[in-house]
Amino acid sequence: MLELHPEILKKDGEPQFAVLPWHEFVRVQELLEDAQDLLDLRAAKSADDPTAPGLSLEQMSQRLKT
Repeated sequence: MLELHPEILKKDGEPQFAVLPWHEFVRVQELLEDAQDLLDLRAAKSADDPTAPGLSLEQMSQRLKT
C-alpha cells in the first residue's frame, strides 16, 4: 500500500488543498493510469464477441509479414 504524506492547506480553517511530495504524486498518477488501463481492458474484453473467429500468434505473425 502506498503511504502518502500530504501537506493540507486550509482557508478559514477548512481544508482546501492537499500537497504531496513529488515522488508520491508521480506514484499516485502511475497507479491511477494502471487502474484506468485495467478498466479499459475489462471493457474491451466484455465487448468481445466470443463467437468471432480468432487467430493464433503464428497466423498473426504471418499476416504481419506480408
